[in-house]
Amino acid sequence: MGTPEILMIAVIVLVLFGGSQIPKIAKNLGQAQRELKKAMDEGKAEDKPAGDK
Repeated sequence: MGTPEILMIAVIVLVLFGGSQIPKIAKNLGQAQRELKKAMDEGKAEDKPAGDK
């Protein structure tokens, strides 16, 4: 995805949700990303044999 596409998506999000909602949406996306990463790390830890922990 190039710069024009990213800018177009940003404009659409701004129009749909309004400027005041953007920080809240960004915060929620960040929290979801952290939770997903944590779950993936826990899954990798469970896949290792007991002697490797």
